[in-house]
Amino acid sequence: MISPPSTSNETRPIRPFKNLIAKIALLPMIAAALVVFVGGTVWSIIYSFTGSRLLPKENWVGLDQYERLWASERWIISIKNLGIYGSCAMLLTLLLGFFLAACLDRKIRFEGAFRTIFLYPFALSFVVTGLAWQWILNPDFGVPNTLHKWGWESFSFNPLNDPNTVIYGLLIAGVWQGSGLIMCIMLAGLRSVDDEIWHAARLDGIGTIKTYVAIIIPMIRPAFATALILIAAGIIKLYDLVIALTDGGPGLASEVPAKYVIDYMFKAQNLGQGLAASTMMLCSVAIVLIPWAYLEFAGRKRG
Repeated sequence: MISPPSTSNETRPIRPFKNLIAKIALLPMIAAALVVFVGGTVWSIIYSFTGSRLLPKENWVGLDQYERLWASERWIISIKNLGIYGSCAMLLTLLLGFFLAACLDRKIRFEGAFRTIFLYPFALSFVVTGLAWQWILNPDFGVPNTLHKWGWESFSFNPLNDPNTVIYGLLIAGVWQGSGLIMCIMLAGLRSVDDEIWHAARLDGIGTIKTYVAIIIPMIRPAFATALILIAAGIIKLYDLVIALTDGGPGLASEVPAKYVIDYMFKAQNLGQGLAASTMMLCSVAIVLIPWAYLEFAGRKRG
């Protein structure tokens, strides 16, 4: 007699010792994550409610550090700057990275050389990138000076010394460095798409742009999710580029939250204020990350 097929509701036996060696090998990484990341985060939140100065002290002051933080003009300016830089960098890096990946996906000649050229800026540190663009944008011996020598004497472009445009000077350098990595992520996603999909779209008379928008981009959504997370992480921890290019100037025009945290923790020797600012940065990340993670993983579970 033929036995009936097993249903999907049939419970599978739990084997806790399966892949035991791999699980043991993961223990140091798990322990480090719990101690360094989770433990450090909890410690920072707890001591942000204290009046700690140079060294941590358990003199609780309640919400005084947070009230002082949001009453600080420097912190408000840094939040506004990060909002402008973050929104523009997110959009431009994603668009430029996808455009470069789409061009390389057409299997052009010398693809390897172009891929190396576009990815090379990501191999540089933010300090090197900042110093390079500080020279490029310098009106005395950079690109503006070169254009003046070529006869375009009316050209004026000095974003790093103008409080109204300095954040866009930072944006140029940041997009230049980060777009290469996003290009590689997008290219990997595009190469995972079967060529038969393109053939079917051409047979149906669908244009290239419409094929990308309606078919290809939804298929490579994981690549976009990875790119967005990496871009957002780079935006939140923006510090080295600001120090190398402007050091927060002119005035406070290019101040960012990460620089505020570092300055108060190590220069002003105000540990409690620095930890309060870092806790607010953590909350901003959680506000964005938790709803996205819930929608992403809950949608997969329902699917």
